[in-house]
Amino acid sequence: MRELVVLSGKGGTGKTSLVGALAALAPDKVLCDADVDAADLHLLLRPETQQRHDFYAGHKAVIAADRCVQCGECLDWCRFGAISESFAINPLLCEGCGVCWYLCPAKAIDFPDNLSGEWFISDTRFGPLVHARLGIAEENSGKLVALVRREARRLAEEQGLAWILTDGPPGIGCPVISCLGDASAVLIVTEPSVAGRHDLERVAALAQHFVLPVSVLVNKADLHRQTTEAISQFCREQGYAFIGHLPFDPDFTRAQVEGR
Repeated sequence: MRELVVLSGKGGTGKTSLVGALAALAPDKVLCDADVDAADLHLLLRPETQQRHDFYAGHKAVIAADRCVQCGECLDWCRFGAISESFAINPLLCEGCGVCWYLCPAKAIDFPDNLSGEWFISDTRFGPLVHARLGIAEENSGKLVALVRREARRLAEEQGLAWILTDGPPGIGCPVISCLGDASAVLIVTEPSVAGRHDLERVAALAQHFVLPVSVLVNKADLHRQTTEAISQFCREQGYAFIGHLPFDPDFTRAQVEGR
């Protein structure tokens, strides 16, 4: 079994659009949307959810009013302003550090597991899809990426499918790093702009750190042909496989909107 991870150094290059097109063309695969902070592959594929699971990661502090003596110790220790004067914790401000829970003299603060999001196994017209949704302002996206990739691999093994096609997150942070372990190859989608070239270089260097073969495709290449050629030359110099370029085509956008 092999896994192709499609990445982009920045958002908006057309990475997910390309994965949607590959999903229609490639046989014998499981689809995996690992862009859990802003998942949108489902918008193209219109999946029918078969399984839904909660995702717990980290902790959030909760003050038990019946045990709280309102001594104010937690207010003094919290560095994130998450505790109000009425001794209630704002879950959007709580960083889950556990200092208040550890130091509360009345033991009036609980520290339960935090419901951070949910993940799904769905059917699409192009095959099974494993995808997820991280909650607003939640952390541990790298952990959720690892989970959906693991489930995609399990599904591929169960169904005897040869490929996993993964739509990875943009950038070079923790979620991207979680996409690269045990991958077979990386396809980087970029655009002919200064930012596109800069971020291509960063994500390609990250993939090389994991000793993964790198291929590059320039999307919307006709918007600036000189930069497209410069990116092609850069790939040749670095030993990356430059697999080609795609033009900007409004018909492609219309097809996406119509779900075709």
